[in-house]
Amino acid sequence: MQNDVIMAGFGGQGVLLIGKMLAYAGMHAGKEVSWMPSYGPEMRGGTANCTVVISDRPVGSPVIQCPRAVLAMNLPSLDKFESALKPGGLLLVNTSLINREPKRSDVRVVKVPANDIANELKNPKGANMVALGAYLGATEAVPLEEMEKLIRETFASKPAVVESNIQALRRGYELGRAQSQGEDLP
Repeated sequence: MQNDVIMAGFGGQGVLLIGKMLAYAGMHAGKEVSWMPSYGPEMRGGTANCTVVISDRPVGSPVIQCPRAVLAMNLPSLDKFESALKPGGLLLVNTSLINREPKRSDVRVVKVPANDIANELKNPKGANMVALGAYLGATEAVPLEEMEKLIRETFASKPAVVESNIQALRRGYELGRAQSQGEDLP
């Protein structure tokens, strides 16, 4: 089984961080992984994306032409990567910042108001964790518990951030799981 995803947004949204965390969680779960970042020279405010592959077998290449999933945190990212998504793939859309419907009808769409949920949780920087949780809920690429453990390790020097990020991750997870199973939203 292989899960691959392109996570994209603008610099400062934390897409490279959640991609790296996803790769580490996959590694901790005993999977083969790759993480390949890509960003513009301007960093914060410029474009940023990463490709993550999690597999039961060795990863042949970190480059994925037609990913099984795309997580778009802003409109330019949706515009750039929507067409590359494999038919039947998963498209996660941050509806807080993306004001259009996806153009593709041959993919599963999970709508995630990541920024709105993060603001509601009083954690405005946690939109990336909401989105990551939605991806995990929709795919089960790695166990939620593994990601929670990794959040505790990653933010150990900032204890105030740990619980708020885990809460954001869980809210996203519930949303992603419910939408991927066709249930009413929690």
